[in-house]
Amino acid sequence: MTGKIALVTGGGTGIGRAAALALAGIGYDLVLAGRRKAPLEEAAAAIAAAGGKAIFQECDVGQPAEVDALFARIKNEFGRLDFLFNNAGMGGAPSLLEDLPFEVWKQVVDVNLTGVFLCTQAAFRLMKDQTPRGGRIVNNGSISAHTPRPNSIAYTSTKHAVTGITKAAALDGRKYDIAVGQIDIGNAESQMADKMKKGVPQPDGSTRPEATMPLDHVGRAIVAMANLPLETNVLFMTIKATKMPFEGRG
Repeated sequence: MTGKIALVTGGGTGIGRAAALALAGIGYDLVLAGRRKAPLEEAAAAIAAAGGKAIFQECDVGQPAEVDALFARIKNEFGRLDFLFNNAGMGGAPSLLEDLPFEVWKQVVDVNLTGVFLCTQAAFRLMKDQTPRGGRIVNNGSISAHTPRPNSIAYTSTKHAVTGITKAAALDGRKYDIAVGQIDIGNAESQMADKMKKGVPQPDGSTRPEATMPLDHVGRAIVAMANLPLETNVLFMTIKATKMPFEGRG
């Protein structure tokens, strides 16, 4: 592999797979990480079929040892990392705040928040010492990083916290030529958003279908961020289905 190197966590399905395919389309060689081998294999094969290059590694981003092993492999095989898309995440089943089991809370926090921190930290360590120095990190926030849905305390809390990671890392990355931004995605047609078409709870107590948008539109947005030179950064981008409830939601 001779091109720039990109790591996509949660890269086997949905938004991660779409982003990986889009990045491969502009010349990046891909490292795909996720907890399930089969989707990673399928995504890597799809990239290869499209003329790109990809490897994959099973990794639970909430586990420090697994993140360390992932980044050690990247350093050993490629010597550098140019782009990290912190995409791995989970929603957790909707639950009344007062009924949410602690185990579910911790699982969502481990993946959505701790995973972003661990991968960002590992990327900093690699990017600041490589030649040429620096790189770009994009965190997958969410519309819920701005405005919650009903009964989503764990997911909403972690996504608000990801915004804090983005701001702090963007500031701390300046001295290393590391640009850090966030993409907040609303109702892309991933598995998590399939339910939107059938109807989801609204703040007024009703249940209504919501508009969605194709996954490849998110891939195009990721490419727009990745294509910028490091002296320019998109700190926050919101991409959403035009007719989904967000402006004035609630």
